[in-house]
Amino acid sequence: MKYLLFICSGLLFLAVAELPYGYYTFLRIVVTIGAILVVYREYSNHLNLWVNSFGFIAIIFNPVIPVHLNDKQLWTAVDVTCAIIFMTKGLRTKT
Repeated sequence: MKYLLFICSGLLFLAVAELPYGYYTFLRIVVTIGAILVVYREYSNHLNLWVNSFGFIAIIFNPVIPVHLNDKQLWTAVDVTCAIIFMTKGLRTKT
């Protein structure tokens, strides 16, 4: 789990660069899976801050019904913020 969190964080930091559209589709899939796994794991621990944060991330990045913000600067802010959240969770996770 810890490795997945760091992978998601790294992919989100990388998303700040101008990359092909396919990368962002791949990013949506990986980040959504990572966020859903955190929600699933933390829901049983009743840690609402993590559940709410990663639930929101899963909604924003879901590949089935994508959210199109149509502004690279806004997406950059979202990507960096989410990367920091994934990194923070990764550092606080023991396994």
